[in-house]
Amino acid sequence: MEKPNRKTILITGASRGIGYAVATSFAQNGYIVYANYNKHPNALNQLSEQFSEDGYTLIPIHGDVSCKKDVDDMISKINGVDVLINNAGISQFKQFIDITEEDWDHMMSVNLKSAYLCTRSVIPYMIHNKWGRIINVSSVWGVTGGSCEVHYSAAKAGMIGFTKALAKEMAPSGIQVNCIAPGVIDTDMNRDLSESDLQRIKEQTPIGTIGLPEHIAEAALFLVKNDFITGEVLNINGGFYI
Repeated sequence: MEKPNRKTILITGASRGIGYAVATSFAQNGYIVYANYNKHPNALNQLSEQFSEDGYTLIPIHGDVSCKKDVDDMISKINGVDVLINNAGISQFKQFIDITEEDWDHMMSVNLKSAYLCTRSVIPYMIHNKWGRIINVSSVWGVTGGSCEVHYSAAKAGMIGFTKALAKEMAPSGIQVNCIAPGVIDTDMNRDLSESDLQRIKEQTPIGTIGLPEHIAEAALFLVKNDFITGEVLNINGGFYI
């Protein structure tokens, strides 16, 4: 089957939050969007039906992206990935002394190994076409480190190193690799923050508010469209650093 003359994008962890906003934005901008989920397809299924009526293409696709078999099965159902956004991730708030080996391994598997598996699976197609875009979603804590989130910070810092090294290796093949490091964003991942915590974060943020998933989606779209950015970490955090 001949591929339509539109770029195909795969977004991992797209069932909610940042991934959902990115999937929505790219579909509305004319991309063929494969929106990955693992456990919660309902919102994506509803969005897919709505977008189909509006002439947009968003296809929910299941897979545990920390599992090689799931990733291979998922990619086999897609007719080539032009743009990959490694967004899938989990967080956990624990003192370092309480982090178990299972906690550590699970964090690294979902937040870092998944990026390796998905990238490794799609990159031969990009190399063949001499064109591709890969965006890895890190975190402000991957840049600065977060107290009581050592394993999360380590995994997200790993995403930054992964980005910078891969960008150098893939640039001669026409593939640009960049990273977005969001600050505190209004998503389910941060819903456990108390009102006093949120107020403190807002006061420490020069812009005076926390971010929205749509802010990250806009940045991802910018990075995909730009032809002269690679190996960069784009900090979208309202000026928030500790």
